[in-house]
Amino acid sequence: MAMTLVTTARGGDRRIVVAGMFSTGHAYDRFMGRWSRTLAPRFVRFAAVRDGEAVLDVGSGTGALAAAVAALAPSTTITGIDPAASYVEIADALHAGRARFEVGDAQRLRFVDGRFDRTLSLLALNFVPDPERALDEMVRVTRCGGTVAAAVWDYGNGMEMLRVFWDEAIALTPAADRQDERYMPLCRPGELGALWREHRLEETCEEALTIQTRFSSFEDYWSPYLEGQGPAGAYVAALAPGRRDEFRLRLRRRLIGDGADRPIVLRARAWAVRGLVPLEVRHRRPLVRTPLK
Repeated sequence: MAMTLVTTARGGDRRIVVAGMFSTGHAYDRFMGRWSRTLAPRFVRFAAVRDGEAVLDVGSGTGALAAAVAALAPSTTITGIDPAASYVEIADALHAGRARFEVGDAQRLRFVDGRFDRTLSLLALNFVPDPERALDEMVRVTRCGGTVAAAVWDYGNGMEMLRVFWDEAIALTPAADRQDERYMPLCRPGELGALWREHRLEETCEEALTIQTRFSSFEDYWSPYLEGQGPAGAYVAALAPGRRDEFRLRLRRRLIGDGADRPIVLRARAWAVRGLVPLEVRHRRPLVRTPLK
């Protein structure tokens, strides 16, 4: 799930700023939410969710992860939090009775210490302004011996729908390189695992989760970019109409050549990590950080 908070990602001296780019729930579902739903069951199995547990879904978006947890572990109690009220409204409507959703900030969870058996975050942690603070909060609200797990897309090489997009965007507009999502934090191999180990989570395990993104046609691939979602949607929205048509043609030729429209199958890889909250976690020194604004 994507979040509407502001974050930056660096690659050398480059920076991406994401602010309000995922503010419309239905548009997000057409753009990326459908692939979240495909990935979610694999992530739930990776996180080893057990029936009857209390699970927190951080960055719950429109409810893809909560739906997968409910399907695979129907007696589980699920709470989802997301900063976007429009996402929460959609999740409530789609998954009423299976989970409870509320507006909340991953960096300031309202729950008491040790409230959940498992705290999960699917495709959201790299959009949080301070992921270290968010992870501290995720650890805090998870019981000792419980599991904290997260997954993010591999925006560098593993998310082909976006890799094709940005390769062609940069070829057309070299300055678009600074918008390329490969500079997002935590999306490279080993980065999530390093963060988990820094926070002293035990039995840390990392794994690549790969799905296929199946588009019924080139238009099925292209049209979600027109709705302004994410850095890619923002790039398309900023193009003059003629340049937008030129960019569309470049993408079409890259994906299907000059022939008739046809289905497209691309690969999407996410990096996932899980770890156990140690028994002594409650005795960690207090976290001291600059107050959030």
